[in-house]
Formats: sequence, structure tokens, C-alpha cells
Amino acid sequence: MKAYAFKYLELAEKHAEKIAARWAKDVRSNAKTPTYKNMDEQKIIFQCVRFYQNFSKMFLDEKITDDVCRYFRSYARESYTMGIPAKETIYALILMRRHIWLYAEFQLIFSSGIAQQEAMDTLNRTILLFDYAAYEVTREYQELMKKDIVE
Repeated sequence: MKAYAFKYLELAEKHAEKIAARWAKDVRSNAKTPTYKNMDEQKIIFQCVRFYQNFSKMFLDEKITDDVCRYFRSYARESYTMGIPAKETIYALILMRRHIWLYAEFQLIFSSGIAQQEAMDTLNRTILLFDYAAYEVTREYQELMKKDIVE
């Protein structure tokens, strides 16, 4: 793994609570995620922290593993149980991706010219992981909604 990717992952894991708190503030005030506004802030911060802590493990695997897909599905079930609509859960993931990247940029870990290619590789991997997350979350939400209709 490249040095900058390692710094990025270390940053995400070490500062997960700080990044998640910024995300929570954003997701609770964003017009696209109104359900989050009245939710317990600590509960949603904790959910985001767990996501960021799992992110490091996901990032390191060359392929998306069954464990990663199971985690994404459990994230979806948790969000569904909390009463968060699918579209808001997906947008919250988009904001998570944005916040983790903005925090890394703010820390200037990709500031040198040499680091630009590594930054692109890291960003591409980050986007891929969040794309998989969105897919698995959407799939799980559809299954949960089908179950609710049947019951």
C-alpha cells in the first residue's frame, strides 16, 4: 500500500469521531436528509464512526469481501430500523464519503505533486467502496420493504 493511502486510512480511523461529528452536523442540517434532524446526535455519530472504522478494513482488501457486504447490509438494516428512508440513507453515505475526503484534504496529506497520483488512486478506491455500499444498502432496503409488505 502506498504511503499516502496509509496516512489516509490512519487519519480516517484515528479521527473517526471528529469526522463523524462534522458529518452529523451536516446530515442533521441538510435539506436532503430531514429525518436525521430530530434523531439522537450521539446515535448517528456512533453509526458513522463504526462505518469509518470499518472503512480501513474494507479499503485494504483487494476485492469486496462477503464480510464487507454483510457490514453494508447491517448498516442498511440499522438505518431502516431507525426509520431513515432509503434515499436519505444513501445521501448520508454520499456525505460520509465527502467528509472523509475533505478531512484528508484539510490535513494536506496529498499536498505534494508526487502525491497527486496516489491521491487519485486513493480517491478512486474510496469512491468504489462507497459505490458498493450504496448498492448493498439499496438492495437490503428493497428486501426489508418487501418483508414489511408481506407481513
